[in-house]
Amino acid sequence: MNVQIPEDYQPSEDEPFMNSRQQEYFRAKLMKWRNEILADASQTILSLQEETVKEPDIADRASTESERTLELRTRDRQRKLIGKIDAALRRLDEGQYGYCVETGEPISLKRLEARPVATLSLEAQERHERREKSYRDD
Repeated sequence: MNVQIPEDYQPSEDEPFMNSRQQEYFRAKLMKWRNEILADASQTILSLQEETVKEPDIADRASTESERTLELRTRDRQRKLIGKIDAALRRLDEGQYGYCVETGEPISLKRLEARPVATLSLEAQERHERREKSYRDD
């Protein structure tokens, strides 16, 4: 099912939740995000391959290594994010996207707009974080 959505389309509370237009909107949003991450990762690989020249100054070398470490850490976080995006796309295909995995209730459109890979409603996320905090404090 390939639904055309206008460029200026924004999901609204006035329409049925996760109708075909909303599903296509979030699918496009997730795919665009995924493609941007993959393009950034490719660029990182190219720049790391090009920057194999050894810095003669020890301070410059340390600075370069620090930047590379930060870049690799960022790419690792993005690699994990790709997994979440893929899981969200699978939930879309299965008709489960947009619904809280804990309560089954719809996740607000505002939350999905801000965090398209969200699996918990705001209330369930807050409960989860409170439980997590109480376990850490013990």
